[in-house]
Amino acid sequence: MRFGLLPPYRSGVTADPSWMVPFVRDAERLGFESVYSVEHVVVPVGHAAAYPYSESGRMPLADDCPIPDPLDLLAFVAGTTTSLRLGTGVVVGPHHHPLVLAKRLATIDQLSGGRMTLGVGVGWMREELAATGVEFSTRGRRLDELIAAMRQVWSGGPASFDGEFFAFDSIRSEPQPFQPGGVPIHIGGHSPAAARRAGQMGDGFHPLGLDDVLLSERWDLVCRTAVAAGRDPEKIELSVTLPVSAVDAAAVDRFAAVGVTRIVCSTAAVDRNQVTDDLAALAARVELSGPASREGV
Repeated sequence: MRFGLLPPYRSGVTADPSWMVPFVRDAERLGFESVYSVEHVVVPVGHAAAYPYSESGRMPLADDCPIPDPLDLLAFVAGTTTSLRLGTGVVVGPHHHPLVLAKRLATIDQLSGGRMTLGVGVGWMREELAATGVEFSTRGRRLDELIAAMRQVWSGGPASFDGEFFAFDSIRSEPQPFQPGGVPIHIGGHSPAAARRAGQMGDGFHPLGLDDVLLSERWDLVCRTAVAAGRDPEKIELSVTLPVSAVDAAAVDRFAAVGVTRIVCSTAAVDRNQVTDDLAALAARVELSGPASREGV
């Protein structure tokens, strides 16, 4: 099992370098595998769209919470760490053009020595997508094209693509990613459509807000879809997000039995000393042993 960390976004500290630098360095020192960032390009004030991962239907972040660009944040983290993987959980794919996003991801991957993982989803907030000119009903098709087009860009030679939303002919984008085959792409989302997308084209699946029964059902759908597409489901990673306080040896065993290979631990405290204590206690509970522990599953 690998263990990642999600910074305490709701505390408003993720755009503060004096807070983030010791946070990620502590994570690396204690043996956490990765750090994750999230994306909201904008947050429409008083949005009506229901947040799908809470009973209240309200997003846990305040409208005025600082949410830095996820890739810029990870590029900053890359420069202050040496081996921590850099993940997004998740980028809202329909906001982005594949040529621009592929370039940014490849740049971070090269400069970090191959540490980038893209977690990407369709997005849930209708008003936010509308603000960047995206028709909500097209977001699934746009995401499929985004992924396929970026994979073409990362194929190593002149790339061409002709789709419903994006088209380009005989272009090159350099640098290519450091990782052979390109930046791994993990599909976020909790729906059957997200599970099928992960099986068809993802390197991983990162659902949120599923109970154990639904998680097993969605993972089974990922694996069955991969087999039907001629892909090896053993090569697809399954990640989940849990609060730091909920992660212990029993939780690790429970999720490992389903097929989970990574737990992203969501932090909440804003006090730096408290966060350090929480991370150290978590590392002890799951028997992390420093940087070497990141090598295995």
